[in-house]
Amino acid sequence: MADQTANRIIHVHLDPNSLAATTAESEHERRVAVFDLLEDNNFRPIGDAIGPFRLSLSILDRRLVIDISLENNNPVKRHLLSLSPFRRIVRDYFLICESYYDAIRNAPPEKIEAIDMGRRGLHNEGSELLQARLEGKIIMDFDTARRLFTLLCSLHTRQVI
Repeated sequence: MADQTANRIIHVHLDPNSLAATTAESEHERRVAVFDLLEDNNFRPIGDAIGPFRLSLSILDRRLVIDISLENNNPVKRHLLSLSPFRRIVRDYFLICESYYDAIRNAPPEKIEAIDMGRRGLHNEGSELLQARLEGKIIMDFDTARRLFTLLCSLHTRQVI
C-alpha cells in the first residue's frame, strides 16, 4: 500500500486560455482554492501510479480535461469529463455567488448567512457530482472534491453553460 503522503496533489496548473473572465472575488476564490488544495488533499488516480501528482486543468470542446502527471512530469492519465451534467449547478452557483457578494456589501448579516447557506449547498452538490463523475477513475476525499469544483467553476465559461 502506498504511503498516504504520496496520494496527494503537489502542483496545480490552470490553462490560462480556459480561465473564465474574473472578478476580484472569483480570482480570490480561485487562489484560495489552489492554496487550500495544495495544503491539504487526498487524491489518487486508479491504477499503479504512486504520487505525489501534478494536476493540469483545462477546457476543451465543452469538456474538463484533467491531466495527471508524476512529480517529474511523466504523464499518468488524462480524463475528459463532459461538462453537461454540471451546467445547472455551475449556472446557479455563479448566480448565488453574485448575490452573495452583493449581500456582503449591502445586506444585514442574517440575509448574508441565508445566501451563504445556499451557496455552500450548491457547492456541496457540485462537489458530490464531481466525485460521482470521477468514480472508478480518481479517488479523492470530499474536501479535495470541493476545491476541485471551485477550480472547475473558474474554468467554466458562461458560454459553456
